[in-house]
Amino acid sequence: MTSRSQGTPQEIIVTATRTAQTVDDSSAAVTVITRQEIEQSQAMTLPGLLRSQAGLDMNNSGGLGKATSIFMRGTEPDHVLVLVDGVKIGSATVGNVAWQDLPLADVERIEIVRGPRSSLYGSEALGGIIQIFTRKGKGKPQLELNGGLGSEGTQQIGGGLLGATPKVWYSIHANHLQTDGFNACQSNLNAGCFTIEPDDDGYENTSFSAKVGSQLGEQGNIEAYAWQTQGNNQYDSAWDNEADFLQQVVGLKTDYMANEHWLINLNVGNSLDEIDNFGHDVPQTYFDTNRTVATLQNNFQFTPEKLLTVGYDYQQEQVDSTTAYLIDSRDNHGLFLEYQTQVDKTKWTTGLRYDDNEQFGSHTTGNLGLSYALSPQTRFIAAYGTAFKAPAFNELYYPNFGNPNLEPEEAESFEIGFLSTQQSPTNWSLNFYHTRIEQLIATYFDTTTNQFFADNLNKANITGMDSSVGWHNAGWDFNANFSWLKPEDDATGNLLPRRAERTLNLELAQQQGAARLAIQWSAQSHRYEDAQNTQRLAGYGIFNLNGEYTVNKHWFLKFRLENILDKEYQTARFFNMPGRLWFASLHYQQ
Repeated sequence: MTSRSQGTPQEIIVTATRTAQTVDDSSAAVTVITRQEIEQSQAMTLPGLLRSQAGLDMNNSGGLGKATSIFMRGTEPDHVLVLVDGVKIGSATVGNVAWQDLPLADVERIEIVRGPRSSLYGSEALGGIIQIFTRKGKGKPQLELNGGLGSEGTQQIGGGLLGATPKVWYSIHANHLQTDGFNACQSNLNAGCFTIEPDDDGYENTSFSAKVGSQLGEQGNIEAYAWQTQGNNQYDSAWDNEADFLQQVVGLKTDYMANEHWLINLNVGNSLDEIDNFGHDVPQTYFDTNRTVATLQNNFQFTPEKLLTVGYDYQQEQVDSTTAYLIDSRDNHGLFLEYQTQVDKTKWTTGLRYDDNEQFGSHTTGNLGLSYALSPQTRFIAAYGTAFKAPAFNELYYPNFGNPNLEPEEAESFEIGFLSTQQSPTNWSLNFYHTRIEQLIATYFDTTTNQFFADNLNKANITGMDSSVGWHNAGWDFNANFSWLKPEDDATGNLLPRRAERTLNLELAQQQGAARLAIQWSAQSHRYEDAQNTQRLAGYGIFNLNGEYTVNKHWFLKFRLENILDKEYQTARFFNMPGRLWFASLHYQQ
């Protein structure tokens, strides 16, 4: 849970508009998670950090490293666009991101933008965007080392070196995490993992990141970056029960100030998502995605209150697999423009984008947003946007399942909100939204062929509310957020699967001299496993505790306890969630 729901004082964000702006200028519901907040959370992976964020719901299939999905504001898991330093990641075959494999040791900051952003980013940005920025050096050279041990044979070790000179910055980090795990799935031959395998399911992950940049005179800069995570995951399944995975991003970006009113940005990158599946040490299948992206963006700052952004996106996706896909590559060209202007206390943002996709043709999306200063401490926001999601390769071309005639999923969303500005001593926010999704892709059973197929069958209406409050005084921090959600199937009125209607997160922390202690409580109402709402998963509440002690200016001790009361619960039917866990670590910073 972050210490400010809309960012720390003078926080700058770039994801909401693809241009730098303060949080107070944004007409979107945004969250910024800084490096300090990541370290205070003591989370090991990205899902561990994001699970306490307002508007996000998470499903996990068996603990650390097991399949994890994130629902943003009730939309589907593949309705969230995920970027690493501006490069899209994820599998083109299943359409999802392997959240469970994303480490935090290499992350500098995270920006969460809720609500549709297809008008800037194209497909996937239907529910929102999560952008990850890797570590960037600044100041004198700094060496970082850390290591820790915990329950279930969990071990972690990592380190890095980062710094900067007046014209060059650099950063390099590496981290290794492994655990013996526990039995991820309840034995059942007819559901869940469809097998009886009562063994511990281990996991290991090794990550690496590097970034180097340089000023180009007074008018620009250039930066190269690389990020990779790879490892092995053991799980329970009747078909395969182990996988080697790899995710990788490399890229180059540059900024050039052509004149005092014109800034040019160029970002070229490549991402890989590879998984090799094994069944009892015998190779079974592999699914590899190779994605190349390029963005050329022009920002025209006519006056301090008027900014026009015009850009072009290119994306090519290629699939290599043991499965024979009818088509194994496609490209997409996108043209976008956005205009930001301010009149007195009101800032307007309007955007429009045209996408031309090799598989399904063209698509146009747009957005309109405003931010109005009600007072120096309070502002009002309102937004409307349209969005779409292109079908994944499995939905289109997987043998005996895919449907090459699928249309993109489409959505429109409305939102209003009230929130504190960065000048307010107490931060708070209250946002209401409604999203309608059409041509939602679902699976049906064809009685003629006795096979399952994908088709544009459903419509959904999602109404919700996100709220948060934070108070900070004399070493005390209190943070809370509450989300209410009604994600309904338009035809049946049933709740969409695996979404909880109500989520509450509370955190109370105190800094007393060299020591910091925080207690957290997370609670969710019930959810349903199936679209028919016949398989009910009970709600739950869990307590967590973490602490930190500063030995001296170089050495730190950290510990955490998760699920202190050893609560049994599930977010996916038949898949066990962790019981009581502990972890302790030692950290060195030069």
